[in-house]
Amino acid sequence: MCQLLAMNCNVPTDIVFSFTGFAHRGGRTDTHHDGWGIAFFEGAGVRHFVDHQAAIASPIAELIKHYPIKSLNVIAHIRKATQGKVALENCHPFVREMWGRYWVFAHNGDLKGFDPVLDGPYHPVGNTDSERAFCFLLQQLRDRFGDQPPAMPVLRAAIADLVGVIARHGTFNMMLSDGTALFAHCSTKLCYVVRKYPFAAACLADEDLSVDFSQVTTPNDRVAIIVTTPLTTNETWTEFAPGELKVFVDGLPQS
Repeated sequence: MCQLLAMNCNVPTDIVFSFTGFAHRGGRTDTHHDGWGIAFFEGAGVRHFVDHQAAIASPIAELIKHYPIKSLNVIAHIRKATQGKVALENCHPFVREMWGRYWVFAHNGDLKGFDPVLDGPYHPVGNTDSERAFCFLLQQLRDRFGDQPPAMPVLRAAIADLVGVIARHGTFNMMLSDGTALFAHCSTKLCYVVRKYPFAAACLADEDLSVDFSQVTTPNDRVAIIVTTPLTTNETWTEFAPGELKVFVDGLPQS
């Protein structure tokens, strides 16, 4: 199956270190070679890069490794196709507008028999179960709440309900963000780490590379990294429980 990576933080931060290790799973240290993508929120806008080439061989992925784009919320994905051909339109993350904001979504898993009626403004461009699930999710949220977003506790409950409906059809590990918060749902495998003061060095699992975060941060910085499997060998990663939805704001999971 695919692999997911996300970042949520309280100050704009680059994801170069984590993405460098993550990209190696796209054809070098793992077999996820059917495309990749990444999306960065910047203010009201989104920088969105996708490529149907394996991340390890993609010139665009090489650019991201060396271009320190700073963002509060980032979602990345490397693909191992289960539904839909290897093509640009099937590469995650997917981006749509709702409530005057961009929403970004990526999925790891395989949904069987999931063919919802999509009679609103959201329709897939490609032919993946993932994009279909994203369109269904946004359609249902708009149907429930109209043209204005609800308060966060209400929105969180609605998303939890909807991802539960989708997950009945198979594995549904997913990342979703509107740039103000990051929602992460686990069916089978997700984990996270929060980097905060006092910062220490971290060593990648997929490449011989380490960074001493105390040299590149301030005491006020806080960064949550959410990923399918741990990216580093010397940090304590917290596993999600199956069926759990977590919401991250300002670099912390919300209770």
